[in-house]
Amino acid sequence: MTHWPYPFWIAHRGAGKLAPENTLAAFRVGASHGYRAFECDVKLSADGVPFLLHDATLQRTTPQRGVASDRNWAELSRIDAGAWHGRHWAGEMLPSLDAIAAYCLRNGFALNIEIKPTPGDEPRTGQVTAQEAARLWQGAAVKPLLSSFQPTALAAARDAEPSLPRALLLDSLRTGWLEEAHGLGCVAIVANYGVLDAQVIGRIHEAGLKALCYTVNDPATARWLKDCGIDGIITDAVDRFSAQDFSVFD
Repeated sequence: MTHWPYPFWIAHRGAGKLAPENTLAAFRVGASHGYRAFECDVKLSADGVPFLLHDATLQRTTPQRGVASDRNWAELSRIDAGAWHGRHWAGEMLPSLDAIAAYCLRNGFALNIEIKPTPGDEPRTGQVTAQEAARLWQGAAVKPLLSSFQPTALAAARDAEPSLPRALLLDSLRTGWLEEAHGLGCVAIVANYGVLDAQVIGRIHEAGLKALCYTVNDPATARWLKDCGIDGIITDAVDRFSAQDFSVFD
């Protein structure tokens, strides 16, 4: 990319510690703290509708049990995804990618969509998520950044909508990680901050890519990463870090 359009600070799963993660409520809480870029997890329902959920199963963040992608969107859309986080959030439903897109586009917010396939559904999830993102953000000045830990999902996204920017997510620096990112046509690496330092970030930059990291909640770590040249930080601590001025910490 000749121009990097994304804000430095990115709210993880909306504001997934202060509100029920991956819901519109979490996005609104993040926005209330000044955040203008968000990360979320997207997978597919049984009938191919992209929706927000981190886990393959429902039980951690809803009162239901079982594999989420076994259910059609008509059923998933009626599941309470808020009450587990507190009674105040009861009735906050699982959102579709369509609903999140409408919210972000109306408010001028940037979005990092993590393609989070149910195991075994990687290619289809990458393809459909990319196609829907291209449709929803058609004509928008800033497109969503598609990221994934799953190379097969990113490859399917690339093949379906090559114009959408992509990032390889890394929990560790496996052999050939930089070449893998180039092969997938990525514009960025999004890595666990624990595997990054100035040298690794320099390698990413020398390869023509941006370097982002997750999930940083400690001010000292954030300052160190900034000094190392990091291009973006994904955080849960939206109430501790100012999204407008890096030097200001609550």
